[in-house]
Amino acid sequence: MTEITVKALFDSLEEALGLAFLDECPEKPAVIHARDVHRPGMALMGFAENFQADRIQVFGESENSFLATLGSGEQVQAVSRVVSLNPPVIFIARNKGLPKNVRQLLKAKNIPVINSLLPAVELLSGLNHHLEIAFQPATECHGTLVDVYGVGLLFTGRSGIGKSECSLDLIERGHRLVADDMVEITRTTDDMLMGRYNELLRHHLEIRGVGPIDVQAVFGIRAIRMQKRIEVEVELEEWDESKDYDRVGMDTNYKDILGVKIPHIIVPLFPGKNITVIAETIALNFMLKIYGYDAAEVLNDRIVATMKNSNRLRNYLQQDPE
Repeated sequence: MTEITVKALFDSLEEALGLAFLDECPEKPAVIHARDVHRPGMALMGFAENFQADRIQVFGESENSFLATLGSGEQVQAVSRVVSLNPPVIFIARNKGLPKNVRQLLKAKNIPVINSLLPAVELLSGLNHHLEIAFQPATECHGTLVDVYGVGLLFTGRSGIGKSECSLDLIERGHRLVADDMVEITRTTDDMLMGRYNELLRHHLEIRGVGPIDVQAVFGIRAIRMQKRIEVEVELEEWDESKDYDRVGMDTNYKDILGVKIPHIIVPLFPGKNITVIAETIALNFMLKIYGYDAAEVLNDRIVATMKNSNRLRNYLQQDPE
């Protein structure tokens, strides 16, 4: 399960959300295990039955106004109900702060409190957006990701098979590199796979015999992308005469990455094969299928129709003795 600390969340959003710790940040790292953000209005009033524990709590104008109507002891009792939900951190909208006795309670429980200059609605929106990205399922893949005609092709295969060389040729033909050697992949809330470069490697290609190449410096800004949706995996492998490679194209193979299935195409390599043109054709053929045209199905239907017409003519001739 993905987890981040309160300090890391604060550092990421301090400027964007106008954040400041109400008291010092606790020495023991407070870990956020869930991406949900709650407002504890009902819990303050005594109804916490349907509230999930371990969630970030945000005190907005309504919560602060309600606390202002209570006496000192009632304020502590109300906030104690929220404390029982074990929040990793409490955010306060519009920099309102908290009563002294409530602050002492939260400090004793080692629950950090962070003020924000933003109103509750904007604060919730900013937190939700950041946590949604931070908690996306993620993995890494050894491969190369290239945007070919707007289609994200993920090239995989053993080390040294020619993934980077193929990508270099595609870049020279006007396509765009996203990542080489190590592709960071996340699954979005829309069940899409998004690929991005490794921060250390960025847009460098490793060409054996030449060394690393800075694609942006050599080919310009138009030759790179920061990230791209992964739509097809193209696996490169050496030609194996004993293997029966797909020639019909009627059955689509899929690869499961982070629970998302994408088309998986195996391309056998041998000397003289133009893998660059094949990669471009894979991208264009994928787009045709998206628009509803499947060449394999059209050809199959044509063959079946021709066979039916031939059988009809044969039967006619067999029944006509003249």
